[in-house]
Amino acid sequence: MKTMALAALVLCATPAAAGAMDVKVLPSPKGEEIWYVSDHTLPMIALTAALPAGSAYDPPGKSGLANFAAKLLDEGAGPLNAAAFQTALGNRAIRISVAPDRDHLIISLVTLADNARDAFQLLGQALAHPRFDADSIARVRAQILANLAEDEEYPAAVATKGFSRVYFHDHPYAHPLGGDPASVDAIDAADLKRFVATHWVTHGLKVAVSGDVDEDALRTLVKSAFGGLSGGSPALPPLVNHPGQSGVSVIVMSVPQAAAAFGLPGMVRSDPDYVPGFVANYILGGGGFSSRLTDELREKRGLAYDVSTSLETYRKAGVVLGDVATRRGGMKETIAVVRETLRDFAQNGPSDKELADAKTYLTGSFPLAFSSNVGTADQLNTFQRVGLAVDYVQNRNALIDAVTIDEVKRVASRLFNPAKLTIVVAGSLVDAPATSHGVAAAAAPSEKSPRH
Repeated sequence: MKTMALAALVLCATPAAAGAMDVKVLPSPKGEEIWYVSDHTLPMIALTAALPAGSAYDPPGKSGLANFAAKLLDEGAGPLNAAAFQTALGNRAIRISVAPDRDHLIISLVTLADNARDAFQLLGQALAHPRFDADSIARVRAQILANLAEDEEYPAAVATKGFSRVYFHDHPYAHPLGGDPASVDAIDAADLKRFVATHWVTHGLKVAVSGDVDEDALRTLVKSAFGGLSGGSPALPPLVNHPGQSGVSVIVMSVPQAAAAFGLPGMVRSDPDYVPGFVANYILGGGGFSSRLTDELREKRGLAYDVSTSLETYRKAGVVLGDVATRRGGMKETIAVVRETLRDFAQNGPSDKELADAKTYLTGSFPLAFSSNVGTADQLNTFQRVGLAVDYVQNRNALIDAVTIDEVKRVASRLFNPAKLTIVVAGSLVDAPATSHGVAAAAAPSEKSPRH
């Protein structure tokens, strides 16, 4: 019953609009960044926290270590083995989940307010006193290896991994977040313990909380969750100085539908051009069925059901990242259309209507991110991770409304030069059967305009 009650509350909306939301900062003696929103509408609390423990910190030969450690977070802590720990969560309707990315380990916790003390204490045990029992390590290792094997059957996953290797070269962002079978097999309990001791730390910790809690209670809860961590400071990965390898690489797969991951040098979140760039990307490929790329590929030519681009902002790099899938034999034309669409947008920018529509959507949809305590905590932590100030929630829509068409044209010219495109295809460029995985360089598609 408690679990059902929590699920119902998670789906319920909170009444505060984003612009009117009172986001406060909880002072912390250890330097953690803690934002919170007190909302007593529903008897629940949501937390999202980020630790400096992403895959970029994996040591050489041990790619996948950060992900492996993250997957063991709920596999026992302190005196509780895996079964006892998960029973303690289940009996109190506490949800803890993890989502490791390139730079961070992102932890989400959702609990009924009445169980908050137990929830935060259990999270604190998991972070400060993980067990890493042999049976848990073996079980999680098998799950990771099974996931890696499954990924090899999906062209989109193969293309995305291949893109990271080609685009980031020898930088830590190049290796797969989950590692590879050899590296995962090489990870042992000592590796996991060392990684946790040096990366599950308070230095660089970002915490966002929303829900039925006030400042005094939150101070106690946060201490119980994170007070047992050390204040160590992991060495940051280096800057990405030479991204990209223009042209097309093909990872040969015998599949009916080829997939491509493509990208260009982007911008870090602190770049003064980021907001115009965000608007420009929405018009080009971030706006779903209303984007330029969707119109050219789906509506006009029927080459793809879906195509999208995003501005990915890592701590040490920015990249415009896109993906598309098409029927066998259609990839060469698809790439040509992508190139031509980028070229036209870089040269001419958007129309007045496209800019107005983008602003309307981006500002109008923003409050939806804060429609629940879970959404609020997640969104605030996203802002924390990229270094934004606490007042960004109030200022964000005004910044978008202030973007001019000249700014979008200038930034589009900077970002979307098709000559800089790095493209990795999983499948084939032409309608010919493939028999095995393999990597081959392919000539760039013609720079001439594609057929209409």
